[in-house]
Amino acid sequence: MSTKERAEAEGIGTSRGGRTTKVHGVCDEQGRLRRFSLTGGNRHDVTEAKALLGQRGPDTVIADKGCDSRALRDTLEELGKAPVIPPRKGAKTPAAYDVKAYKDRNLIERAFGRLKDNRRVATRFQKRARNFEAVVSLCAMRTWLLI
Repeated sequence: MSTKERAEAEGIGTSRGGRTTKVHGVCDEQGRLRRFSLTGGNRHDVTEAKALLGQRGPDTVIADKGCDSRALRDTLEELGKAPVIPPRKGAKTPAAYDVKAYKDRNLIERAFGRLKDNRRVATRFQKRARNFEAVVSLCAMRTWLLI
């Protein structure tokens, strides 16, 4: 197994900031993390969004401009979910979205902020992806108990 393949298996990818890991997540209406996954920092958010949402999940999906893609919108509509995704700045045909509902996006931002209050999540001390996943799970459970 090459070094690159090992890094991908451990959820590490090279991006502008160096070797990084992304935590993708879904939270409920109270800002508690329900599901998450780890990928390398160079992986696009849209690919992981499709996998995280699946059949079960929220009726409304609120995402940032980085997830603005026609393919994701079509997938969400097929699953019966309402996409609330603002269009990118240079979009040729900007899609309409509910501005009032988009204000609830701060819930996921605050959920990640609470996760990163824990130093082990913010800096990823763990070498193995499964260990880092366990730490993120523990920190998410801790926020469930504290809210």
